[in-house]
Amino acid sequence: MSTLLDSLSMRDLEVPNRIAVSPMCQYSCEADGMPTEWHHVHLGSRAVGGAGIVMTEATAVEPRGRITPGDLGIWSDEHAVALAKTTRFIREQGGVPAIQLAHAGHKASKCRPWDGNVPIDPDDGGWEVLSPSPDAYPPFEGEKPAIRKATVDDIQDVIDAYGAAAERSLEAGFEIAEVHAAHGYLLHEFLSPVTNRREDDYGGSFENRTRLLREVVSAVRDVWPEEKPVFVRISGTDWLENQPSWDIEQSVRLADDLESLGVDLVDVSSGGLHPEQDASGGPNFQVPLAEAIGAETDVAVGAVGGVTEPEQADALVRNDRADLVLVGREFLRDPYFGVHAASALEEDASSRWPVQYRRAVR
Repeated sequence: MSTLLDSLSMRDLEVPNRIAVSPMCQYSCEADGMPTEWHHVHLGSRAVGGAGIVMTEATAVEPRGRITPGDLGIWSDEHAVALAKTTRFIREQGGVPAIQLAHAGHKASKCRPWDGNVPIDPDDGGWEVLSPSPDAYPPFEGEKPAIRKATVDDIQDVIDAYGAAAERSLEAGFEIAEVHAAHGYLLHEFLSPVTNRREDDYGGSFENRTRLLREVVSAVRDVWPEEKPVFVRISGTDWLENQPSWDIEQSVRLADDLESLGVDLVDVSSGGLHPEQDASGGPNFQVPLAEAIGAETDVAVGAVGGVTEPEQADALVRNDRADLVLVGREFLRDPYFGVHAASALEEDASSRWPVQYRRAVR
């Protein structure tokens, strides 16, 4: 029997299996952050394909929190109405709709990756972006965007935006809210001493650098129903060994704090903060980070990165290395990874396929 295909209970939610679609930006919205048919088909097809959890791309809680003008948003009631069609379809296929709430911080206001991934000037359709410490901005490509240090008022606006976005996400029909605090975006920028050089209550010590994330999580948990789970995605390490940075020891400590705030699962990725990161890559390369957090805290953990085979994903759950496996690029190559995994791991998996497709697998 496959452990990967076992259900997962979190609060009152029953997830049909341990496979989740990892958030993957599509950069395919109109300039107002509204979803298009691309998003509906992209997310809906993964639900048809057997994913237990189908999570949106990083969804901006306010317009200046977008990475590009093509990013998905959830800062208005109109966004919630437009997304409801997709959440309804995911549920109809037996999956759980989830949303990743995000703010890009000083990695915002860029053009799409296939157009160069370079900053857009405000005069050309870009916008001023927020940073904990603009002097610590590490450009990956090109020049800095129009950038300024976040004031305390800006910080409070961000916290409020996350809370309001969570309320709208609930109205849209999402069952899980994930706070994005990884990959060099705003909340990660505050966590890491590489990018946070503040000397106020939001910088310096571990407690201060984690304050914004803790306040955001509290704002989301306050409006998210008690019976529904909240996730947080973190970068388990910056992969920067030769300077003070964010590392797995701090991640373990943070995960313990998040669990006490009502977080149900920590989704453990890594890196994305600085161009000098030294990450090995390859199959399961981030799994030891999730495993360390799972071993030293009581919070559930999700593993992500380099997962391409059903047997590989099953082993992660079977061997207690993770509670949930988030699959990204393999779901792009194979939208039906979930049902193909069932076929590979079970003698008769035909019942796990949509009834419309079962004639092909009997």
